[in-house]
Amino acid sequence: MTGAPAIVHAGDGGVVSLDYGLASTMLALGSVPRAIASLRNWQEWVVEPAMPKGVVDIGTTSEINLEVLTSLRPSLILSTPFLAALDEKLSRIASVETFTVYAENGDALDRSYAETLRLGAVIGRRQEASAFLSRADATFSQQRERVKSLSAPPVAVINFIDQRHARIYGGPGLYGGAMRRIGLENAWKGEASYWGFQTVGLEQLAELSEEAHLVVVSPLLPPDVLTRLSESPLWTSLPFVRRQRISVVPGVLMFGMVQEALRFSTLMVDVLETAA
Repeated sequence: MTGAPAIVHAGDGGVVSLDYGLASTMLALGSVPRAIASLRNWQEWVVEPAMPKGVVDIGTTSEINLEVLTSLRPSLILSTPFLAALDEKLSRIASVETFTVYAENGDALDRSYAETLRLGAVIGRRQEASAFLSRADATFSQQRERVKSLSAPPVAVINFIDQRHARIYGGPGLYGGAMRRIGLENAWKGEASYWGFQTVGLEQLAELSEEAHLVVVSPLLPPDVLTRLSESPLWTSLPFVRRQRISVVPGVLMFGMVQEALRFSTLMVDVLETAA
């Protein structure tokens, strides 16, 4: 259920997060969740920040371990609209607060700012939320200056689905919002969903401008995909391949919030400075 923020006090059973972005934001505000969904995959998809020891894994969002969740006696469960089907069961265990970052008609990064402030109110970390966003603004400003000094080329950001297909990022999603915030031109001019990506065949990367720099976000699927593609006439004919304008960066949660936008933009500027 939603409504007026419920302040979580010391001594409550703790906060459980069903969403990585919300859990990461809690850590940024100096608060550790009692439990999260899909803890075992945190290191692969979020990477940083590390989740502190002692946090309980309550299973995946498609298969929440209600017995374990009930035993924790949480004071609050953080969720998203995409998990609304779970609300009835979860609300029997604890109050459920729903946060919306990815939706039609809006920018994910802008929504992340607003929902960070609301999360701060909900968990009793208002001042920490405001301070965190002030630091985020300062970091984005610094990165914007670094991009300007580089005269950075347009950048296309992808991750591979297989040897023939990729997700390419832009539009209102988190990666696209971070790129706009730091003044980095997105080389992909095509459409993107409100999740911030479009699935394309690799041949569509030929539509990118001649000067584009391609950034591949890990994990690489399959792990040897770039080695295999080096034998593909189509791939080796692409301008960014011929000019050796390809960089690979560690994983960044593409469906995250401000913390992930900061990590993504920092990695982007770092690789462009290295390639300059």
